[in-house]
Amino acid sequence: MRETDFVSGFAKGLKVIEAFGERQQRLTIAEASKLTGLDRATVRRSLLTLSELGYAVYDGKFFTLTPKILRLGHAYLAATPLPIIIQPHLDQLAERAGQNASASVLDGTDVVYIARASQRRVMSINLTPGSRLPAFCASMGRVLLAALPESEARSVLERTELKANTPNTKTDPEELMAEFRRVRGQGYAVIDQELEIGLCSIAVPVENDRGQTVAAINIGAPAAYVTASEMAERFLPLLKETQKALRLVLP
Repeated sequence: MRETDFVSGFAKGLKVIEAFGERQQRLTIAEASKLTGLDRATVRRSLLTLSELGYAVYDGKFFTLTPKILRLGHAYLAATPLPIIIQPHLDQLAERAGQNASASVLDGTDVVYIARASQRRVMSINLTPGSRLPAFCASMGRVLLAALPESEARSVLERTELKANTPNTKTDPEELMAEFRRVRGQGYAVIDQELEIGLCSIAVPVENDRGQTVAAINIGAPAAYVTASEMAERFLPLLKETQKALRLVLP
């Protein structure tokens, strides 16, 4: 892309939108400036523009996004058949497993949830389509990173803040690269309380009929109910059945 084709103001506005989240539902100009690394004047203009267009409301101190912002995410959901195709399979998977099942795609250094079937609340955060988690320590993220060429996977790690969420979180790049190779070889990833204490999960890649990895699906369960060492025995056959069924219907 040519430099003249890049609209910096638009890019900054998107960065301001991305500053909002479950833990940052209301932001002042100063808070948004700190989160984005943008100067306060730029953030102020972006937030006031969002407010003028109806994507945010302003009470004189705090800005809060409005439901209109969902139109931006809906454009993706409407343009791709992936979530629509996967959802009924996830519903069936979650019911058979008696646990939560999710699907996600890789976006930069994160996984983004595109579908979810909940049986119980097992994490402190409420995961819904559009939620993001760091790929390096999520079971679906490891499956998706393992599907990349090693140079690309290493590049993702270099751009990632390898933060230890729990004492179990693997943060050493070489250890993670070795983990990706292991995941690639065995065809699935198991996470033992690396995202959050008390949560284990297992994921497999979702491939289309050409063998291309287009997403990942997982099952998450409380560690007190199923230990990490038991995840494959309990849930891998169900995941593989869903994986096989999806390969037949994904374009």
